[in-house]
Amino acid sequence: MSRPVNLVWYAEALDGQPVEARQPDEPINPASVVKIATSLWSLERLGPNFRFETRFFARGTIDPVRRVLNGDLVVQGGGDPDFHVENAFLVAQALNELHVERVTGSVIVNRRFWMGWENGSEGRQPDPVKRGMLMATRLRQALDPRRWNGPTRAAWREFTLRRSLIASQPPRVVVAGGAGVDGGAAPGEMLVVHRSQPLADILRRFNCYSNNDIERVAASVGSVDDLAAFVAERCGVPRETVELQTASGLGENRLTPRLIVHLLREFKKTCERLHLPVEALLPVAGCDPGTVNHQFPELADGPNTTAVVGKTGTLTTTDGGIAVLAGIARTGQGDLLFCVAVPHAGGQLKGARHAEEKWVLDLLGAHGGGQPRPCAGMLTAPDTGASVILLGDHVLPPLGGTSSVTPPPQPTAAVNR
Repeated sequence: MSRPVNLVWYAEALDGQPVEARQPDEPINPASVVKIATSLWSLERLGPNFRFETRFFARGTIDPVRRVLNGDLVVQGGGDPDFHVENAFLVAQALNELHVERVTGSVIVNRRFWMGWENGSEGRQPDPVKRGMLMATRLRQALDPRRWNGPTRAAWREFTLRRSLIASQPPRVVVAGGAGVDGGAAPGEMLVVHRSQPLADILRRFNCYSNNDIERVAASVGSVDDLAAFVAERCGVPRETVELQTASGLGENRLTPRLIVHLLREFKKTCERLHLPVEALLPVAGCDPGTVNHQFPELADGPNTTAVVGKTGTLTTTDGGIAVLAGIARTGQGDLLFCVAVPHAGGQLKGARHAEEKWVLDLLGAHGGGQPRPCAGMLTAPDTGASVILLGDHVLPPLGGTSSVTPPPQPTAAVNR
């Protein structure tokens, strides 16, 4: 027989008046609700329209007749957290336009180039050289259709459908010399700059799917200690009350339900200042794919559908397991900010989520019923809104720092793909 679910919660109105509370000041592990803090931090430090740059260089000479780069293809990553095979397709197209279809040397990346998923610190290769080799190998495979696996071929088919391209004519850059990691050597002549989607679009995808690689976004802003100090200052609480081990929610973190609600309030304020709806950054139950719809089906499909925007948090074993839901509920009597959690939920996560969902439904019912929120539209693919700049002989200064990117000079050609 399963043991009873022990809910804790805190809810307040937009004017700050408490509505309901049970152990609101008892620290809990917020799990992936930490991603709200990371999203707020990066929006404040970088801005919603910030784009990450990845630069591609020819360390050698290009024979345009034979369409060969005699030398290495060098990649200077700028910390793009969301670069995938679709983005590599864009780069391959651009290199083909610059008469490069074969590289006699290697593809060599620096340590701030990341491609594909790792599941944050939990799945990350701790050796930076081995991690870089993994990323370089992934890029080499994505550039050459002969090396594609099933998922990459499927991604290409979807890519061609979105863009009305001919699926049988993929771009191709064959790298003969393998893969490597080299962050310090002179990169050579710059060929291409890939610019990511705007940060706001990236954050929405990370938050909808509760992707732990949001830690890569944080790496472009500062340390986890910096994040904790930011939360404490922004929420006006002593620094020691904010305990963060990661920027994704993995590991042992501590916030109180009341502080989580305060964090949500600050997040909402920043969204309003930036003229962004909260729905453009956090998932809405009933609108967006991902953890909210999957874990809370009655909020996603029922009389209260689309009334809640928020963030889930789940840990299966850490701290005995935890299930959390924090967000903003739109009711007939106005918006309510809330956090509800089940500490020590390991082994009964399904029951914990059911109890949390019932609590939210009761909250909505007690305040005039749920009122629909707007949906933010379909989630975009990682290449949607990304751009590729072909630079020819132009040279940009080296990427400097971790929180800014130097704008490129006027390009010889720019292709928004």
